[in-house]
Amino acid sequence: MVTVGEGLDKAVQGAFTRPAPKSAGAQMRYLVKQHKHSTKAVAQLLGITQRTVERYVKDQIKKPRPDLAARMEHEVKQRWQPQIRAKAKHTAATTGGIMIDTRARFGFTAAPGTTDDARLRHLTLALPPTHAARLFEAQERGATENQLRQIAAEALGEVYFRDDGRRAHGLEVKLTDVEHLEFDL
Repeated sequence: MVTVGEGLDKAVQGAFTRPAPKSAGAQMRYLVKQHKHSTKAVAQLLGITQRTVERYVKDQIKKPRPDLAARMEHEVKQRWQPQIRAKAKHTAATTGGIMIDTRARFGFTAAPGTTDDARLRHLTLALPPTHAARLFEAQERGATENQLRQIAAEALGEVYFRDDGRRAHGLEVKLTDVEHLEFDL
């Protein structure tokens, strides 16, 4: 299942100016450097022994298990180019906004006499900076996936369904059965 949090992370990673380390040794050296040269802290972070971390740093082990490789890549990307990441988020939240491309089932809570049947729709929209700021702030506060999805649904409801307050007053949008979700800065 596609998550809003992963989509936001991937969008910010698109702003990176240099590629993240690819080899296991380079990734491990980067993580050790980020943890103030503590192989013990990196071992605890990844759930492996301190000796294993040291062996990766010295390139004595070159090919990690698939689950460890995924954890290493995830941890590196979470820490890679923090200033570029912050600048991209700030730009999206203040001036640029964010693009959302989704294929999901949208349900509605609306006034009596209107249809509220959920329908599968494919939407590609530019969300204004206020909605981008709400998404990034909620993500940094540690919001759950359901909370992030609700914020995205509110943003889509405001921009697409209510047309920035020009129609469909009182319409509440619910985002379910997400098949595809992608963000771009």
